[in-house]
Amino acid sequence: MELLDRYLHAVKFWLPKAQRQDIIAELSEDIRSQIEEKESGLGRKLNDAEVAAMLKQLGRPVVVASRYLPQQHLIGPVLFPVYKFVLKIVMLCYLVPWILTWIALMIYDPAYRAAHSGRALLDTVRSSWAAFWFTMCLAVGAVTIVFVVLERAQAKSDFLDNWDPRKLPPVRDPNRIARGASIFEIVTNVVVTTWLVEATWSPLIFDRFGIRITLAPVWRPFLGAIVLISLANLAFSAVNLARPYWTSSRAGLRLAVDILGSGVFAWLCKAHIVAEFTASGLSAAEIAETTNAINLWIVKMFPYAIGVGVIVLAFDLYRIIRLKRAATPSSGSMAARVLPTSASG
Repeated sequence: MELLDRYLHAVKFWLPKAQRQDIIAELSEDIRSQIEEKESGLGRKLNDAEVAAMLKQLGRPVVVASRYLPQQHLIGPVLFPVYKFVLKIVMLCYLVPWILTWIALMIYDPAYRAAHSGRALLDTVRSSWAAFWFTMCLAVGAVTIVFVVLERAQAKSDFLDNWDPRKLPPVRDPNRIARGASIFEIVTNVVVTTWLVEATWSPLIFDRFGIRITLAPVWRPFLGAIVLISLANLAFSAVNLARPYWTSSRAGLRLAVDILGSGVFAWLCKAHIVAEFTASGLSAAEIAETTNAINLWIVKMFPYAIGVGVIVLAFDLYRIIRLKRAATPSSGSMAARVLPTSASG
């Protein structure tokens, strides 16, 4: 029953992770029992409108989920899970990038590290953290004020009662791979790899308008590694197109290929791949200075390459963990305490 599945999926989003599966299993059983009881009394199957009316009587998914949570009244038991979710988003979008960028600059940017060493480092950390916590307090305070206003507003309105279960989003299987995405990956890999091989097979990659750009010999091994990684990704995409569901073995191989690709990309940033950048009117000294400046600019991309690699690998690891959790059956059961008595019968 699609409408019930969508409702349960929406409730599941707000539940505590440790108890999510058990709660949903029992909640599903209880609701289905009520539906079967009504169908038995009517002598026919319920239609979507009747199922929607039952679900509406149970309450919005966030309200149902709130009955399983500790009764925390900073904002209110109904809006509190939404409040926590928004705070997590704010923290992830501000705190994590801020810390990772600062660490990357300290590790991989010699000029930044030299300017912030010794006493200067302590002063920088002190001033940076002071500014960081001031901004965080403003952000958390603003979110809290917004939810306090929402709490007061929803208490005086019928917002939580006036909703339509048929407008809930459809259930999405996180382990299903969209065939459109696989086709896009195949086309992109073929086009980009073909262009890259044709454009960089010769060390002289640009010779127009009096400008010549020549790659260093070290580029050739990188090109070979990139082609191999692209072929591996093509194979993955082809398999995913034929069998559009993640498996543990395929997820593990994807992690291995992404580790290799991230390593190659990070190494490329440090390799000084531009042998010469020549332009008409430049002296030999200016050519050497320009070439060196280009290579140094590429080197400065190294922290960002590391950051992107970490994000990609984090998604890969999360996929593997999710598959292992899905393969492990949940145990135990929780007493039903969500359905209002008025909803039965």
